[in-house]
Amino acid sequence: MPKTAKKITKQIQSDKQDKLDELVKEIQARYGEGSIMMLGQVRHVNIDSIPTGSISLDIASGVGGIPCGRIIELYGPESSGKTTLALHIVSQAQ
Repeated sequence: MPKTAKKITKQIQSDKQDKLDELVKEIQARYGEGSIMMLGQVRHVNIDSIPTGSISLDIASGVGGIPCGRIIELYGPESSGKTTLALHIVSQAQ
């Protein structure tokens, strides 16, 4: 890849990151700190949660499961376990 193409690519990536950072700041200003989280962002949040039954999924959520009082969405292809996961979460919530 020519040097100019690499510079242009880096500039585009930098512009995208700047726009993303600006959007996150705007969301936090409008809805409050902690209203948006980036995956992999290491930060402990004290929110009541319902365990999913999957340790890795609980860790990935950042709060130890499905956060109470929040809207979540389970999505994926057919036969991927969405209904099973939803039923397990409901059983844990009872």
